[in-house]
Amino acid sequence: MAKYLITGASDHGVSEAIYLDDPDKNGVELYWDRPRELWPRDGNGDIEMFTRRLDIEGLLALNTAE
Repeated sequence: MAKYLITGASDHGVSEAIYLDDPDKNGVELYWDRPRELWPRDGNGDIEMFTRRLDIEGLLALNTAE
């Protein structure tokens, strides 16, 4: 089993991303877009992206939920 260290993880509001390096040290981003109806918007209805810490523990808890 190959082991790759996670080099970062971010919540961008419209998506969640995990970053790692492949064996050749190329950066790889794995991301999931949230449904459009969940995207954060400002008072004018424009999309408000941001970069915050990804709640990895919360994501792992979803995987073990019954």
